[in-house]
Amino acid sequence: MEEEARNFINVWLTVLSCVCYCYFISSSLPPGKLRLFSLLPIFSLFAALPLRLSTILPTGITSFFITYKGPLSSSLDSHPDPSKSFFLFILFTCFPIKIRQAQDYHGQPKRVLLLYPCMLYLYVDMILQMPSDEPYLSTSFQDFWGRRWNLTVTNAPQHTVYKPLKSFLEPHLWAAWATAAAVMAAFLVSGLMHELLYYDVTRARPTWEVTGFFVLQGACVVVEVVAKAAVGERWRLSRAVLTPLTVGFMAATAMWLFFPQLIWNGADARAIKECKAFVEGLRPKF
Repeated sequence: MEEEARNFINVWLTVLSCVCYCYFISSSLPPGKLRLFSLLPIFSLFAALPLRLSTILPTGITSFFITYKGPLSSSLDSHPDPSKSFFLFILFTCFPIKIRQAQDYHGQPKRVLLLYPCMLYLYVDMILQMPSDEPYLSTSFQDFWGRRWNLTVTNAPQHTVYKPLKSFLEPHLWAAWATAAAVMAAFLVSGLMHELLYYDVTRARPTWEVTGFFVLQGACVVVEVVAKAAVGERWRLSRAVLTPLTVGFMAATAMWLFFPQLIWNGADARAIKECKAFVEGLRPKF
């Protein structure tokens, strides 16, 4: 466990060094191909760093934070201005968070500043974005993936895949085809990122089931959009019907394609065993 802790620290020191490089590149080069090519070595390094760890939870956390989002958004125009804050750049690059835009307060700024400690104490839970928004109440695939499930991470493929690809395709294709292709591409990238995460955790050959799960979900979103456009409001079902259908389909497809790869390779049992060992190791110190 001590050796794993040292490896974990070394990995994140390397990550911090890489983020410093990303900050320099983002400050020096405009968004586009040149910045993307300059960051390609960081992509490869971020993909390999989790392999230096051997336990489930540190590996999963590291892989999730640095390979799902990583420096990809640094190559595009989805970061805060690098010249404003190096600290914000680190947070936005390494962690799936959203930076709130500063608000311009007029009138009595001193009183507002005096209220900040009270606001922080009373409303700290409102400052951080909720990771999910009651996904069990979803009424459609769009509602689930776009507005309720894993909101902090959803922004990554939306800004780095969906929007750029849609903007590129719209001059060449019909708007509906461009949107459908961008949606499928975003879900495909999400599936591949999860496949990499699963490989880091299990160290087993990919079965591509989790990629299939996300491709299936993307296809369902596209079909749903087309169906809504075709029938409009004439055949709109009630929430009491749509919610069980949506949540039931999500649960069924997750049990079919999302979880088996982890269960078959014993990742769940290993994670529980590691948590127990960690707790047992802490007991003599308290």
